[in-house]
Amino acid sequence: MSPSPSSGGPRLAVVGNPANRRVRLFQDAVGAAGLPPAREVAWLDVLGGRAEFRPGEVVRVESPGEDAEVERLLRGTDDPTRVEGTALWYERFTSAVRKLGRAVREAGARLLDEPDELAVLFDKRLCHEVLDLASVPVPPSPTSGAGAPPVRGWDDVRALMGGPGMRRAFVKIAHGSSASGVLAVETAGPGRVRATTSVERDATGRLFNSLRVRRLTTEPEVAAIVDALAPDGLHVERWLPKAMQNGRATDLRVVVVAGRATHAVVRTSSSPMTNLHLGGSRGDLNAVRAATEAASGGGGWRAALEICERAASCFPGTHCVGVDLLPATGWRRFAVGEVNAFGDLLPGLTGLPGSGAEGLDTYGAQLAALRSKVPCRADDGGEWRARL
Repeated sequence: MSPSPSSGGPRLAVVGNPANRRVRLFQDAVGAAGLPPAREVAWLDVLGGRAEFRPGEVVRVESPGEDAEVERLLRGTDDPTRVEGTALWYERFTSAVRKLGRAVREAGARLLDEPDELAVLFDKRLCHEVLDLASVPVPPSPTSGAGAPPVRGWDDVRALMGGPGMRRAFVKIAHGSSASGVLAVETAGPGRVRATTSVERDATGRLFNSLRVRRLTTEPEVAAIVDALAPDGLHVERWLPKAMQNGRATDLRVVVVAGRATHAVVRTSSSPMTNLHLGGSRGDLNAVRAATEAASGGGGWRAALEICERAASCFPGTHCVGVDLLPATGWRRFAVGEVNAFGDLLPGLTGLPGSGAEGLDTYGAQLAALRSKVPCRADDGGEWRARL
């Protein structure tokens, strides 16, 4: 039985879309922890300049996605399947979270997600550079770091793919998520190009995300999509061969809370994109752990988790991140593909053994971790720290 909510608990607020499943799951975890419901602050109020915060609140920021009106305000379209517009989305989103951060500070509240770090996390080029400078293993990329050449379209991508080791590459929109605007491109000499992507192009040239991964087999097809994506900014990185599980390409989403890897899910796919909504499926975590231990002679699994924790440590002002961990063929080496600010949506998944989050979902783990980061309220006699 869950403990009864108490008015002596912490004052929590969550910025999100109130009807969204993310807010609902967080509120469920709050209730399971025996805490009063978090006060909900709508993204529409944030974007409209109407959001208010209260002294002593701890403020969590949730994804603004899955709301047509919020999408229209951020990206200029209420069609969630459209690919274009991510540069505008990024500009408006980062501006909004910085204003949000100022409002939280001025109210005497505390924000769990540092706005400047969110700005880096939502730019794949900047994030890749931060990880690389911190010696976190990442796929080599010619588009991140000082002096990186501009990528204005397919001709630039084609030239970059002529570099050493770049015959196979992932081309990604800089501010995308959930594999939106991603192409896995292979080249084999002049005119020989093919790509795997969920992007579809209609008769007018507009781009849409599809739930069906498709293969493009001619260079003009690939060039048309890349040229349409380029104005929003592109990130190009080497396509690293992944380890396999049951004949399927395999990677992991690892959730890191307050610096510690707490949850992990294996994703497998017959395509280069392992996202579950694109036909990927959950794999066997115990088998992955056994494979890494066997390949390393012991200690390989802990080393893999430590890579994720090192990636998260590059963003100390962000309470929770989801790290996409790419195991190389043979399970001996790993690289970080991306670090996701809102990468904790893994309903029903409980914590890793030895993580301190056993029996807790990702939201419950974040609430539990707050006790070591958030000071007690002066009027609760220390109950906040004790109850979380």
